[in-house]
Amino acid sequence: MTIKWTDDLNTGIDVIDKQHMRIVDYINDLENAHQKQDKETIGRVLDDLVDYTLSHFAFEESLQEEAGYKYCKPHKKVHELFVRRVNEYLERFKLGDDVTAEIHKLLSSWLINHIKRDDADYVAAVKANMLGIISEKEKKEDVGWFKRFFK
Repeated sequence: MTIKWTDDLNTGIDVIDKQHMRIVDYINDLENAHQKQDKETIGRVLDDLVDYTLSHFAFEESLQEEAGYKYCKPHKKVHELFVRRVNEYLERFKLGDDVTAEIHKLLSSWLINHIKRDDADYVAAVKANMLGIISEKEKKEDVGWFKRFFK
């Protein structure tokens, strides 16, 4: 079953929402490849999905750190545990097991729950930081979140 993006999945942080939408696209690509029994495409989509998700996690975590989000470390731990779990499925896939339905179910339910619960919790801190609620020193230097992120 494909995932349909709905407004309740929006965090209100455009860059994060677009990344989440791309992850949904990958999950749907995985489902399409599974329906066609295309193992080569399944493998490629899984690799791309993992690479993209890792970069998304790193970006999301950096925004949280930059914003001083107090639960940044536990959030990162949730990401690490999820990556470990997905890697276990990838290893099974590489050994020839048909794990596509299982991993699709995991990815679909985990992503939606993660966005609605874990990600929703950091939104206020990150949005405040992105809107420029920053230190007096940074206000004097007129440094926005984007410039601070890419220091």
